[in-house]
Amino acid sequence: MLDQLAIDRERKTTIPPQRHFIDGKWCNRESVDRLNVVSPIDGGHLTSLARGSAADIDMAVAAARRSFESGRWSNAPPVHRKKVLLRLADLVEAHALELAVLGVRDNGTEISMAYKAEPGSAAGTFRYYAEAIDKVYGEISPSGPDVLGLIHREPLGVVGAVVPWNFPLMIGAWKLAPALAAGNSVVLKPPETASLTLLRLAELAAEAGLPDGVLNVVTGEGPVVGEALGLHMDVDALVFTGSGGVGRRLLDYAARSNLKRVYLELGGKSPNIVFADAPDLEKAAKVSAFGIFRNAGQVCVAGSRLLVEDSIHDAFVEKLVSYAEKIRVGDPLDLGTEMGAVSNDAQLHRDLLCIESAQSQGAHLVTGGARILEETGGSYLQPTIFDEVTPDMTLAQEEVFGPVLAVQRFQDAEEAVALANGTSYGLAAAVWTSDLSRAHRMVRAVRAGVVHVNTYGGADMTVPLGGTKQSGNGHDKSLYALEKYSNLKTAWIALA
Repeated sequence: MLDQLAIDRERKTTIPPQRHFIDGKWCNRESVDRLNVVSPIDGGHLTSLARGSAADIDMAVAAARRSFESGRWSNAPPVHRKKVLLRLADLVEAHALELAVLGVRDNGTEISMAYKAEPGSAAGTFRYYAEAIDKVYGEISPSGPDVLGLIHREPLGVVGAVVPWNFPLMIGAWKLAPALAAGNSVVLKPPETASLTLLRLAELAAEAGLPDGVLNVVTGEGPVVGEALGLHMDVDALVFTGSGGVGRRLLDYAARSNLKRVYLELGGKSPNIVFADAPDLEKAAKVSAFGIFRNAGQVCVAGSRLLVEDSIHDAFVEKLVSYAEKIRVGDPLDLGTEMGAVSNDAQLHRDLLCIESAQSQGAHLVTGGARILEETGGSYLQPTIFDEVTPDMTLAQEEVFGPVLAVQRFQDAEEAVALANGTSYGLAAAVWTSDLSRAHRMVRAVRAGVVHVNTYGGADMTVPLGGTKQSGNGHDKSLYALEKYSNLKTAWIALA
């Protein structure tokens, strides 16, 4: 159980200026430029980060390559890698409150959610892949009696990972755990506005016994550090969660350099479809509200489009608004808060521009739409619902990545599918119905990597997360994620 006094003690901790973590130690280059870290809770100065450069990426990649070629990690028996990653999971759990509060001070997620979604999830992710890696086998091909065909699985080499600011520790673990379990070395670029927990994770990984150079963290700006990582000739793969624009740049960097593999989990405009025969409309309204408003809407799979069958539309929207207006918005380190801050002031400004655009295009603002608690200095926005949104409106097509919901009506399942599939995205979706056959038909018809039925969110580590269309390629989570971090090698052995 979280304790408010313990949270309040932790939030007062002074955070020293941060440095890169390269080759098992903190990088002490002199005259390093700095990036200020501003808390979205109150707009106050938290600390500063090293402003990374291409030279820092070169150092980190060289350290990763040396560690990989040495074989201390890449050739270590899977059972050894398992032990180290299990120790790391234990350390993350032991420091869970510290990590959760540090992350909330950095990006504004409400503490109750952050505690579970960040250190809680990260520890579980490292434990999952630690336990999996000594259970992954090679294969023998069904060849003739005169040959032996062996299929080996080998680590790729050096992996570059770029993660977002909404859940840096959770999503970072989705990349790091399978990459490290498979035997790779990693250079991690955290988000400029939420780097602190990942720097602390690197320190814990070293304490757990990860060899020097296997995990390196370089902070800085995407157009500098991210570009240098993407263009580097000695990086074998890039994994990324974030915006479509940055994803396109990473593909371009791969094409301009060494054709490194690029795996992308990009944005979403996820449809949440409610039929009149939903088993519990009250529950559907409550879950739908938190499906968009948790973490101030800053969730990749957020149900940002609500499609409601026309016959129940008015009553359902009324229920939804009731839940939205009761959500307690405020200090994310207060246990009574249900929705925290928008991660940074620039994102808040973008959210407000999207709200202004929706109003100018004729969408009906039902509730919210304004910045609040401005006197705190923090970045807070009301839960916002627009109704009568049409498919041609920007709000129906483009990701806001904030607490802004677009509501649309539909007459029948055919129209619901057309609306659901009518964007360039295909990350997540949900269907609420009591009709089992309809549920299966909708799962097949809706183009999304994850389709929930009579719920929204909550899929655990045993199932993959990936997108269709412009929501990306490849998968995080589950055993399928290991495929991104492994090469297949065939040995064709003549026996005669």
